[in-house]
Amino acid sequence: MVINDKEIILFQGDSITDCGRNREDGNDLGKGYALMVAGRLQYLYPDKQITCINRGIGGDRVVELQQRWETDCLELKPTLVSIYVGINDAARRYSINDPIPVEQFEQIYRELLTTTKEKLAARIVLVEPFVLPVDGDRVMWREDLDPKIQAVRKLAREFGAAYIPLDGLFAQAAVQAPMEYWAADGVHPSPAGHTLIADAWLKAVVS
Repeated sequence: MVINDKEIILFQGDSITDCGRNREDGNDLGKGYALMVAGRLQYLYPDKQITCINRGIGGDRVVELQQRWETDCLELKPTLVSIYVGINDAARRYSINDPIPVEQFEQIYRELLTTTKEKLAARIVLVEPFVLPVDGDRVMWREDLDPKIQAVRKLAREFGAAYIPLDGLFAQAAVQAPMEYWAADGVHPSPAGHTLIADAWLKAVVS
């Protein structure tokens, strides 16, 4: 992708995107990969007047994204939309017995992307969810998460999105250092983990 003049980049997702942002401050980018990507892009392209917005909310699934898509995406009029969601869609099957079938996950996700394309003509970046098997629970999640990862990959092909294959990238990184080094609970990245995401995002989008 080419970063255009006056690009408006929206980061959407769950707690990994949210990463402690002050939700009362619409300009706060949090403390994770969204901030890192924004800083790098604004450093590399000072003449392009890039605006970056973070609207990630911890705990969100595709259902919650759909409920707030009008105000937290369409009304902001981004030109590039980055979506990173899916781990909660899998985890809640095990934590509170609230499963979302992969068919429903894919349908809602497709509706979000279709609406975004039709109403904004925005370019899309999709980030696949990951989990590292730091304990037995995380190992169990793979049964539900893996089909959802495949659904995100399918949607990326369908919508011509830039794609960040995080599950494989974190698995690769976990060979170089302990899994907990990258994400102590197997889900929420450490600073090194967020840097991995930011680096992968930049390589997929601007290189």
